[in-house]
Amino acid sequence: MKKQSNLSRLLEIAGSHKYLTYASWVFSAISALIALVPFYYIWKMIKEVLEVAPNFGQAQNLTGNGWMAVLFAVIAVLVYIAGLMCSHLGAFRIATNLRIQTMEHIVKLPLGFAESFGSGKLRKIVNESSAATETYLAHQLPDRANAIATPCGLLVLLFVFDWRLGLLSLVPVVLGFLIMMAMTGKQMQEKMKEYQNALDDMSNEAVEYVRGIPVVKTFGQTIFSFKKFKDSIDRYKVWVIAYTRQLRTPMMFYTAAINGVFATLIAGGLLLMQDGVTSGFLLDLIFYIIITPVISVTLTRIMFQSENAMIVDDALQRIDSVLHLKPLEETKHSKHPQNASVELKSVHFSYDGEKEVLKDISLTIPAGQTVAFVGPSGGGKTTLANLISRFFDPQSGMVKIGGVNVKDIPKEELMNTVSFVFQNSRLIKASILENVRMGKPEAAREEVLTALHHAQCDDILEKLPQGVDTVIGTKGVYLSGGEQQRIAIARVMLKNAPIIILDEATAFADPDNESRVQAAFSRLSEGKTVIMIAHRLSTVTNVDQIFVICNGQVAECGNSRELFAKDGIFSRMWKNYQTSVQWKVTKEVQ
Repeated sequence: MKKQSNLSRLLEIAGSHKYLTYASWVFSAISALIALVPFYYIWKMIKEVLEVAPNFGQAQNLTGNGWMAVLFAVIAVLVYIAGLMCSHLGAFRIATNLRIQTMEHIVKLPLGFAESFGSGKLRKIVNESSAATETYLAHQLPDRANAIATPCGLLVLLFVFDWRLGLLSLVPVVLGFLIMMAMTGKQMQEKMKEYQNALDDMSNEAVEYVRGIPVVKTFGQTIFSFKKFKDSIDRYKVWVIAYTRQLRTPMMFYTAAINGVFATLIAGGLLLMQDGVTSGFLLDLIFYIIITPVISVTLTRIMFQSENAMIVDDALQRIDSVLHLKPLEETKHSKHPQNASVELKSVHFSYDGEKEVLKDISLTIPAGQTVAFVGPSGGGKTTLANLISRFFDPQSGMVKIGGVNVKDIPKEELMNTVSFVFQNSRLIKASILENVRMGKPEAAREEVLTALHHAQCDDILEKLPQGVDTVIGTKGVYLSGGEQQRIAIARVMLKNAPIIILDEATAFADPDNESRVQAAFSRLSEGKTVIMIAHRLSTVTNVDQIFVICNGQVAECGNSRELFAKDGIFSRMWKNYQTSVQWKVTKEVQ
């Protein structure tokens, strides 16, 4: 199957706006041809001057020809502007659709994709790669039509007046074109790809470094303490130098060639004038000297367009690296859960396809029960919760909600069935109202306020300048970890899903906030199936069932009394927890 060209693909993305792109090419080509007409009137002016010399006062048509040259120059500019307007409208639509297409696909990918891919690299692909296509379509592509039409018109002009001078003008052009092909060949495309890879890595590491600035400041370290960032800069430097060196020699010869048109023309003209100089030949020579800069400009345009075409090709490949990632499969035969029960049957899961994080997990959570996942860090507790929410799919086994495989539940219905309160509250930089309303976009303002009240957020709203309309985060106010957590709980309350997953939701709360958060949890869990992931064992002693997850397996299960009686892993964890609670810093007495 023939590979679809980048241009045809971009035009396909444009939809009906592709006709604007077509129109921009037509306008640009017409503008290029019109822009050559003033040279004809300039030739007529020179001809008239030579004919009447030295009696220049006898020239009758100089003014008229001059104004005609100006008129056609203005028309060419206006037509070109019309072409740019069309190209920009089409380019904006294509870039918008490309960003939407990419982001819609990212949303369908497993939850861990962004973390493994790198947020900085992902941001660069979504923003800068689509921006590269926008620039190419808005500017370079119309210029390509212009650059194609200009040589066609020039060929006519070059050979109409004196074919010998026309051929002399084309010699450096052909040479420059051959050099340009060498600069934009397959080898340079590979260099461009490696250069962009190094740029992506540096961008990703820069984002990660900025995130780590508090650590750098706390420990008094420098930028070089982040070895990965420094290494990414070094790799970028290597590829920049290699890319520049690769272009240095051909660029030097290319510049000499396109700027050598004038020299070639003069040298050839001198040879042709050995048998005598006629006024007609002198007129043609002067005309060719005037028009040769157009050739140089046209060649330079073509070269930059070729370079930008390589950049766009690389940009689309990077976008494809995201689009070709396999998303979570959507069911074609939708089924609906009968209740809020959760069941896992012989579940095996691995993030990298090699090391198993979960090994043959089987458990059942009846509807309306509150259960807890506890165990050592890295044991697989959060992974279990992610599988229930279908942030990932297991390699084998089955996850059921209400007796239905989660793969057979439509995505929207599944998201309405399960709510997740993360350890990190994940509030967006917007008003509290907008943050809470994310749980139910169609909710009225009164519903949001009710959810905030039930989530113990009244004291937060009272101290904020605009209350529920206060913007939090960048350019807004900042909330403590416990306050953010209560806002997140209000969001979940508003959503009112039958299954709630709490992932270490009180980890960053102070004692006062923790009591408020716990009160909010009590309200939230009424009549719901609740799955808690907790390290503070005091918060799970009253749950219906505790699953101890260790090394990717269910090591123990039962209520707190049953687990204490077993004197197993949970019992040891409880003893260690009690010891840690009583731990305090003391000063040794001398």
